[in-house]
Amino acid sequence: MDEALNKAVGVFSERGYHATSIEDLIEAMGLASGSIYKAFRDKRAVFLAAFDHYKSVRDEKLREALGNGKSGRERIRHALMFYGEASQGAEGRQGCLVTGCATELATFDEEIGQRIKAALEKSEELMSDLIQQGQADGSVPAHVDSKATARLMLCLVHGMRLIGKTGRTRAQMASIVDVAMKTLG
Repeated sequence: MDEALNKAVGVFSERGYHATSIEDLIEAMGLASGSIYKAFRDKRAVFLAAFDHYKSVRDEKLREALGNGKSGRERIRHALMFYGEASQGAEGRQGCLVTGCATELATFDEEIGQRIKAALEKSEELMSDLIQQGQADGSVPAHVDSKATARLMLCLVHGMRLIGKTGRTRAQMASIVDVAMKTLG
C-alpha cells in the first residue's frame, strides 16, 4: 500500500487534484479499478490517504536530515537544504503536495484545508523550535524573533517548492538557503 500511495502522491503532486483522474491513479498505482474502489471510496479518499502518507514520510526524512546538525543553526540549514534539494531537478519539477494543495484545494475543502493548515503550523513550529535551539546554544543571536523568522522561513520553503516546478538547479536552491541563513545574523 505504501508503494501505491507513493505513486499516487507523485501523480497528485505533478498534476494537482483536479487534473488527476481516477484512471491516472489506477495506472500509476498499478491497481485494478475494482481494487482501488475497494481500498478507497473515491478519488478524494485516495488523495487524503496519499496526503497523510506523504506527510508521514516527509516528516521522517526531515527528522533524519535534522539529526546531523550539531547546533540549532546547523539544523536550520539542514532543514532548508532538505527543502532545497526537494525543490530542484526532477523532484522539484514534480512539486510539493502540501504547496500544491494549499493553492488548489484549501479554500474549497474544509477537511483538506485543515490538514494543510496543520501541516504548515507544524513546519512553522519546528522552525521556531530550531531557532530557539540556536539561541540556547549561541549559534543564533538572541534578538532574532523566533516566531516571525519561522514564518519567514515557512514562506521561503514553500516558495522554493513552488519555483522548483520551473526546473531550478541545486546551485540556485543552495544560494537561496545561503541568503536565508543571513537573516539569522
